[in-house]
Amino acid sequence: MEIKLFDSELKVMDVLWEKGDTTAKEVASVLKEQVGWNKNTTYTLIKRCMAKGAIERREPNFLCRALISKEQVQEQETNELINKVFDGSADLLFASLLNRKNLSAEEVERLKKMINELQ
Repeated sequence: MEIKLFDSELKVMDVLWEKGDTTAKEVASVLKEQVGWNKNTTYTLIKRCMAKGAIERREPNFLCRALISKEQVQEQETNELINKVFDGSADLLFASLLNRKNLSAEEVERLKKMINELQ
């Protein structure tokens, strides 16, 4: 199942991924501190995520639970980027990353290790 989340909705999901099951009130508190949103804004975004099937609401206290993992969203967003920007070619994305001038030696070694593990 593919769920398209907007950046603002991902901020709500990030709180749940980091904290686990959390009340809407606590999610609102965290996002007020992080990005300055008021409670109504956060509650509206929680409801949007619920409508999309990304969050489940439970009682008591409007307890929110993520129904999709961060890894699922990362994979979906990566696939969308590959299809949209790199004509569906993962190796073009990888080449683009490798051609960045600011990759550290440690990042290059991690990439080499990932490639070797695929072989």
